[in-house]
Amino acid sequence: MRIQTEIEINASAKTVWDVLTDFSAYPEWNPFIIDVSGEVAVGNQISIKLTPPDSNEMNFKPVVQIMEPTSDFMWIGRLFFKGVFDGAHRFQIKEIAPTRVQFVHSEEFSGILVPILKKMVEGSTTQGFIQMNEAIKLRAESIENKA
Repeated sequence: MRIQTEIEINASAKTVWDVLTDFSAYPEWNPFIIDVSGEVAVGNQISIKLTPPDSNEMNFKPVVQIMEPTSDFMWIGRLFFKGVFDGAHRFQIKEIAPTRVQFVHSEEFSGILVPILKKMVEGSTTQGFIQMNEAIKLRAESIENKA
C-alpha cells in the first residue's frame, strides 16, 4: 500500500532541503513530525515522534536509507520486526525552476498488518502528510522571501 502527497513550493531546492533537515526546528513549524533525534546519516537508526491528526502520538526508530542533499531523504521503520508493518517514508524535492520545486511526500507500507491498519493510514496519516506539506511550504517560502 502506498500513500503519496505533493505540493509545489516557491523556493529553491536548497531552501526546502534546509527546512526539511533542520530537525531541531520541527517543533516550531511541523504539525506532523514533531521530533527527529539521533545522527541522521545513511545506515543510522534515528528516533521519530509523530502526531497524526485525530490520533495518538507515535514513536518510531527507523533506519535512514537515503540522504541526498537537496533532493531525497528516506527512512524505513518497522513495527516490532520486519514483515509485520514496515514503512518506507520518503521526501523528494524535484526542481521545477531555480526557485520552484515539487515536494513529494510518500510512504510505502508492507507487512501482514497492512490490511488491518489500512483505514487509519489512508485517513490520519495522509492528513498528517498534507498538513506537513502545507507547513513546509509556508516556512520555506517565508525564508525564500526574506533572502
